Amino acid sequence: MDLPHPLLRGRLILRYKRFLADIELENGDVITAHCANPGAMTGLKDAGLLVWVSTSDNPKRKLKHSWELCQVGDAMVGINTSHPNAIVEEAIRAGEIPEIAGYETLKREVKYGQNSRIDILLSDPDKGLCYVEIKNVHLKRDDAIPGLAEFPDAVTKRGAKHLDEMTDMVAQGHRAVMFYLIQRTDCDSFTLAHDIDPHYAARFCAATASGVEAIAYDCAINTSSVTVRQKRPIILAP
Repeated sequence: MDLPHPLLRGRLILRYKRFLADIELENGDVITAHCANPGAMTGLKDAGLLVWVSTSDNPKRKLKHSWELCQVGDAMVGINTSHPNAIVEEAIRAGEIPEIAGYETLKREVKYGQNSRIDILLSDPDKGLCYVEIKNVHLKRDDAIPGLAEFPDAVTKRGAKHLDEMTDMVAQGHRAVMFYLIQRTDCDSFTLAHDIDPHYAARFCAATASGVEAIAYDCAINTSSVTVRQKRPIILAP
């Protein structure tokens, strides 16, 4: 997925109220940018962090800048959680995700479950329906295993609800796939953050035991685009 061009580079001053970030641009201007990320953003909100923002020409927007990327060490990280659905859709249409390739139709934001919308619904006369729920992953702590991406970075009751609804879809005879998109360039495996949200981890284990599939892919990220790159193993605690 191509990012808005050109991105402006700056340094993070402060991320606050979940959706706001003060940033000093390279030209010395200080702006307040929209932070489209409701998570804790552990390790991604330190003052002085190198960041990139996009600019909108929509006159109705209160904030014309959006925080898109940051750099942690040598790694690029995508922090905009409004992008993963489009990133994965692009990869599916290009046939780059073999696990969910070959479906005739792809639709976004289709109603299902209890007042929910599935991120992507794939359908095919022969294959049937495949419900794909996409989760953005950007947490990396390196406490035990270097290069390990984790989800979630905060308690997510909504995420647990999605797992139960996906389980219901399997019970009805459909495929259901949890797709964990690692928007970092420094991770080579994925796991669940049991200590952050044990309820989500328990619902994940119950869902996968019931037939919900789970896959994780990382991304290639630069200041021009974010694209699906490579499948990564899912490591579960014993």
